[in-house]
Amino acid sequence: MPFTPNYTITLSIAQNLVAIEEGKKQFESTPINTTLLSSLRKSARLVATHYSTQIEGNRLTMEQVTEVVSQKKSGFSGRERDEKEVVNYYKALEYIETKNNKLLTEKTIQIIHGLVLNGKKSATPYRDGQNVIKDGLSNNIVYMPPEASDVGTLMKELVSWIDISLENRKIPVPIIAALAHYQFATIHPYYDGNGRTARLMTNYILHFGGYGLKGIYSLEEYYAKNLHGYYDALAVEDIPNYYMGREQADLTDFLEYFIKGMATAFSNIVENSKKKVTSISNDNSKLLRELSAKQRMSLDLFLQQKEITTNDLAIHLGIFKRNAAILIKKWLENDFLIIGNPSNKARTYLLHEKWERLI
Repeated sequence: MPFTPNYTITLSIAQNLVAIEEGKKQFESTPINTTLLSSLRKSARLVATHYSTQIEGNRLTMEQVTEVVSQKKSGFSGRERDEKEVVNYYKALEYIETKNNKLLTEKTIQIIHGLVLNGKKSATPYRDGQNVIKDGLSNNIVYMPPEASDVGTLMKELVSWIDISLENRKIPVPIIAALAHYQFATIHPYYDGNGRTARLMTNYILHFGGYGLKGIYSLEEYYAKNLHGYYDALAVEDIPNYYMGREQADLTDFLEYFIKGMATAFSNIVENSKKKVTSISNDNSKLLRELSAKQRMSLDLFLQQKEITTNDLAIHLGIFKRNAAILIKKWLENDFLIIGNPSNKARTYLLHEKWERLI
């Protein structure tokens, strides 16, 4: 039986769809330069990685996630699995941002899962046995997904519905993404990594459908900060078994949750983008012309962190550490930088006050 979702477009959903369109238009009319876009995109990836893995129990802080992904620090005691999850999720985000120009396929979903679970671009097969979802506190079974023998057919039907819907555009793209997210979580085609893969697949659909906002927003933060709402919305009518009416369930509540989150994320990113653009372009063109190309490139690094090290600059500019040290010495003399931490072993550098307003 083809995937035929049951839902109603309520007034709340309709209003938030309008808000999403308005946010999309405002973002597209906001002039964002390449440097700022790169910084915003990297920040969004880090935020998405932190919150999506946090939902699954990852204990790394936002700061630790940034350090692990940037390869500045690893080896957090007892957190080896957490580190692996973070690195793998970040890789998967990079993958979908470069591969989302084609309709979704089962193989693409399987590759996304392969990146999530193993950090490799290799398609992983669906589960060959039964899995269950348990309550984290009581350990009671709260949902029994479909049998393994039905998973292949259900996934084919889901992907077919997604692609047909994206091609004919009779259903708004955010609605397609929300319903696809729900159905993937319902099928639960893998033993592990279903939640992360569902969220990444949702991002893929939004990017393909023109709602990616160039990769600078994160729905994962909304899910994580409204976690009870996320799980309650996915639970729909508390149906504990796929074969007890889950496929006919009314998905309106999940749609309301998802579309509200997307509208909120779009509104926030438009506001933040405008602030960033204003802070860089507000009568600062003369100042920018005073800087060398490498100095302008380094502003992107200072957008991400207030203090930098010689090694940070070397990695960011793609140069040898000794060449970065020469640049820093020159920039200190020219009052582009000032010393933050004067310690020889942990020396850091800040932008001079004159240049700080550029970021």
